[in-house]
Amino acid sequence: MTSLHNLPTPAAIVDIAQMQRNIDRMQARMDGLGVRLRPHVKTTKCLPVVRAQQAAGAQGITVSTLKEAEQFFAAGITDILYAVGIVPDKLEQVLALRRRGCDLKLITDNAQVAQAVGRFGRDHGHALEVWIEIDCDGHRSGVPPESTTLLEVGRALAEGGSVLGGVMTHAGSSYDLDDPVALEALAEQERAACVRAAERLRAAGFDCPVVSVGSTPTALSARALPGVTEVRAGVYVFFDLVMANVGVCRPQDIALSVLTTVIGHQPAKGWAIVDAGWMAMSRDRGTQRQRTDYGYGQACMPDGVLLDGYVLSGANQEHGILSRAGAPDPDIVTRLPVGTRLRILPNHACATGAQFPRYEALDAAGASVAWERFSGW
Repeated sequence: MTSLHNLPTPAAIVDIAQMQRNIDRMQARMDGLGVRLRPHVKTTKCLPVVRAQQAAGAQGITVSTLKEAEQFFAAGITDILYAVGIVPDKLEQVLALRRRGCDLKLITDNAQVAQAVGRFGRDHGHALEVWIEIDCDGHRSGVPPESTTLLEVGRALAEGGSVLGGVMTHAGSSYDLDDPVALEALAEQERAACVRAAERLRAAGFDCPVVSVGSTPTALSARALPGVTEVRAGVYVFFDLVMANVGVCRPQDIALSVLTTVIGHQPAKGWAIVDAGWMAMSRDRGTQRQRTDYGYGQACMPDGVLLDGYVLSGANQEHGILSRAGAPDPDIVTRLPVGTRLRILPNHACATGAQFPRYEALDAAGASVAWERFSGW
């Protein structure tokens, strides 16, 4: 039997039971709010995980690459939103997917791109479905809900022969918060902006059936979602230390960890050296500006019990430096001798998962099975 005791390290470990609790928590919340859940699968890029989300009640998926769309469509999932602004040179790949039966939706925030999509569709006798991306918080992309650009994009889609499927937004600035009141307010801001955009499009005579919002923090903080038809969230399935700092989970709720082995020490510095460097954990330092800086990750014992204060404070390519925050541990050699196995909770589940070709999915009996994941574009 493959287990934590005989797996080669470093390895990406998924706690199946904890993952399922995270899935059930989000699905129950969306069901209670009366909206569909369209999970963002870029976090895991893993079919068994997405199957578990579907079994719990998720409807459709969100992807961030066309390779994700290809892979999940090949597995039989047809309702897919490609939630990265489309560019014309990717339309051939999009059309090929749609002609094979994939209900692939695109997004844009640009009238010129909307016109190009329409021309492409007319040239190929196929109307593509496009959603308009809304900027609800100045975080990244999208058009403001009150802007003239919103109606220009809507007109370009409608007059160009594309299908205007709806509007979508993402409150990415929620990752910068850690106060429940502020998170609730941002969730309402996200909702109101997207609903307002839909109202303006409808008032101008355009169909706008879908109103799609979502980030893990706002999904778990919204009190009500009138006018919203679906929510997109992704990292909730595993959670991570950034989400723990935001306040929407505890470190104990994190379902992804990296199994590592102590390979040496620097006793005078109070360091243990492990075989998980940034090639295993990623270079993501997302907790650096949050209330608790976990370095490159929080250390746990193999059973998941937190080693309070012990973090991966440094990382080279294949070496990680494990130390105690504050005063160095003078007994680290005896506390964590060479050969000790530990699990490191990640700052950013998406980035850490991306370092591995597979997850080792751990069941309640301690046995593991390999779940393949994919990468690339």
